[in-house]
Amino acid sequence: MSDKNELAEDRTDWAEDRTSLANERTFAGWMRTGMASIAVAIGLKAVFGEAEPTWVAKAVASIFIAAALFMFWSAQRQAKRTHKRLKQREASIKTSRYFMIVALVLSLGGIGTGIILWSL
Repeated sequence: MSDKNELAEDRTDWAEDRTSLANERTFAGWMRTGMASIAVAIGLKAVFGEAEPTWVAKAVASIFIAAALFMFWSAQRQAKRTHKRLKQREASIKTSRYFMIVALVLSLGGIGTGIILWSL
């Protein structure tokens, strides 16, 4: 009976490890989507920068930057929640602090991009 319990615990541990790693992949996917949104903002400004009035292109680009910021922070919040619910076993996973730092750095980059787009 002991062997069966140990095997069941091993399977549970592995499932938690897989969930932790999937959480990291999902977080990374949302970070990529946010960065793509910033790229769209830059592209819109580049394509429609000469349009009159110029504030229209800047406003639309700002919507994509705001969407990126939302993605960064909602992904961080969700990753942190999932991370909290799991007991990390064997897998080497990122800490909650990592998720926050990545979201913060990308958010600062997005805000900086928005400032630059509005100053052009």
